[in-house]
Amino acid sequence: MTREYDLVIIGGGSGGLVIASAAAQLKAKVALVEKHRLGGDCLWYGCIPSKSLIHASRVAYQVKNSHNFGIYNDNLEIKFAEAINHVQKVISTIEPNDSPERFRGLGVDVIFGNGKFIDENTFEVSGKQLKPRNFVISTGSSPEIPEIEGLSAAGFITNEQVFSLTHLPESIIIMGGGAIACELGQALKRLGAEITIIASKSQLLPKEDLEASKIIENQFIEEGIRIIKSAKAEKVKIIDGKKVVFVNGEKLIAEEILVSIGRIPNIQSLDLKKAKVQYNHQGIKVNNKLQTSNKKIYSCGDVIGGYQFTHVAGYEATIILQNALFFPTKNVDYRVISWATFTSPELARVGINESQAREIYGDNIIILKLEMKEVDRAQTAKNIKGFCKIITTLKGDILGATIIGESAGELIHEIVLAMKNNLKVTSLSGIHIYPTLSEINSKTALLFVKQKYAQNQGLQNLLTKFFNFRRWLGF
Repeated sequence: MTREYDLVIIGGGSGGLVIASAAAQLKAKVALVEKHRLGGDCLWYGCIPSKSLIHASRVAYQVKNSHNFGIYNDNLEIKFAEAINHVQKVISTIEPNDSPERFRGLGVDVIFGNGKFIDENTFEVSGKQLKPRNFVISTGSSPEIPEIEGLSAAGFITNEQVFSLTHLPESIIIMGGGAIACELGQALKRLGAEITIIASKSQLLPKEDLEASKIIENQFIEEGIRIIKSAKAEKVKIIDGKKVVFVNGEKLIAEEILVSIGRIPNIQSLDLKKAKVQYNHQGIKVNNKLQTSNKKIYSCGDVIGGYQFTHVAGYEATIILQNALFFPTKNVDYRVISWATFTSPELARVGINESQAREIYGDNIIILKLEMKEVDRAQTAKNIKGFCKIITTLKGDILGATIIGESAGELIHEIVLAMKNNLKVTSLSGIHIYPTLSEINSKTALLFVKQKYAQNQGLQNLLTKFFNFRRWLGF
């Protein structure tokens, strides 16, 4: 049977676009189905707009605190609408890279519509029945909305609306204590809103190193953000035109509510049962080759749960590209996955953290930790909050690392490279430009050598005898 397409990709987000572009350039016949617009959450509601807004908020914060460097500005004025305009301009600049015109120019058939599977071999959209050799589902995720009495009636926003606000609410209650909640909470506070964060766990960023999370929490408190931990909103009401959230016996009043408690996979309209694709509340189930229970259908990105990051979706796309177009021989390898939370200070992570390492390896690990204040370049800019923590085996194999501090998201990549290539932690101790923030990696790595030396009493005794002997000989 002749197939019209080698590959039909359902979902035009990060993963889908990588596959579509590369497959078309490899001369495969490709169709890309998207129900709304290409670019996905990353372009329109996630990475790009959030980091643009965060940058604007950091500029505001630096200007406000410029007196720390002998620079005084008593007339700080923040025009939120112009900050949002900056965000939209960035989106508009990047959007052509993800435009339908670009992909059609590459030879991809771009089809807009809300389709569904009608059997295990057929996807129906806009009156067309597509029967390719293989499918890819990359439909992403959406904000999870909690079932709280009165929340829908009172109204709320998520990351999908925040970047389209025409004015900054005077006060915002944020439900959630994860990365999105923390990034947006700090940014909106720095731009002028009063922020209260309601976190369901006992720490902000609960998946991260506890010490690192505490630094961010203290920074938030210092900036005037109120944090209520181990709590969940019980109900919401409108009282005197204000939104009132009831939590832990207290009434919290704000102009707006921002919901950021997590993400859910976009699978509701796909009719996956007819395609014989297994899934649960976390997302579509896949094997190590990113095949679903229907071996003709692959899936990647947020919709499969797991690591919900743009760069991971892009990596998974490369695995699917080989397996779906050629032969399914390539497996995913999540051993070295890194990410960052773009608060101030930034928090970057690769591999496992300290608590995970202790749970897996017990005492058979070495914790190397250096405070950011020990790095001269950090002192020059007064960015001394934070640290680098590298976890290794007793032999120096890197198990994971956490960096919290200025530019942590940039600094982590040296450790990522070392882990990916199975290098020992001592490989990080080579010459680094002075003064740079990257010295934190080399200085932390040098602690391994110092620690090993301190534990080797035999070597210390031998060196003592050697130098005593040299002095006795007179040279």
